Amino acid sequence: MSNILIVEDEVRISSFIEKGLAAAGYTPTVVTNGVEAIDYVATGSFELVLLDVGLPGIDGFEVLTRLRAQGETMPIIMLTARTGVTDTVAGLDGGANDYLPKPFKFDELLARIRLRLRESVQQVAVDSVLRYGEIALDLKTRRVAVGAASIDLSAREFALLEQFLRHPEQVLSREQLLSRVWGYDFDPGSNVVDVYVRYLRGKIGAEHIETVRGMGYRLV
Repeated sequence: MSNILIVEDEVRISSFIEKGLAAAGYTPTVVTNGVEAIDYVATGSFELVLLDVGLPGIDGFEVLTRLRAQGETMPIIMLTARTGVTDTVAGLDGGANDYLPKPFKFDELLARIRLRLRESVQQVAVDSVLRYGEIALDLKTRRVAVGAASIDLSAREFALLEQFLRHPEQVLSREQLLSRVWGYDFDPGSNVVDVYVRYLRGKIGAEHIETVRGMGYRLV
């Protein structure tokens, strides 16, 4: 079953949700603050996030904004004790998939989780081929084509191109690429990103990846 991240600092509520999800066959993980949540999403493999609005440090809205800015696409359901349309609109406009006010019945939460996970699976099926211009990357078969030509890429080159295709025309910093493709924090002395961008340019055509001086790279 799916791995679900619960971001909730109120022990009573997090324990209630964690036990219920485990009983329903899911694999829940609990974190208690926003910074920790962002770190867990970057390093873990979660299919859905339950995100409380009222967190210590950075609140749920800021966590949501940062996760979406990093390209995270998993469903996020916001939980809040606050009332009012303003917060609901802010959450949905910020990229949340659903918004559930407290107190709630666990059966309702479970139904919403199942719905969002089904939608996510359907969306993955639709998005299994990433395309931009003449470049096509098939996530299922791991095949890459530029125009009519089939291109062989290493695993790192494939992951790097996938990041560019998920964010076309967007400048991606070396720090972002290093974290998403290699999975560790940026080392100012490392040139691994530049090396692999050079490899990738050699295979798909240098004209497709533009250097933005002092900022990073962009797929054009």
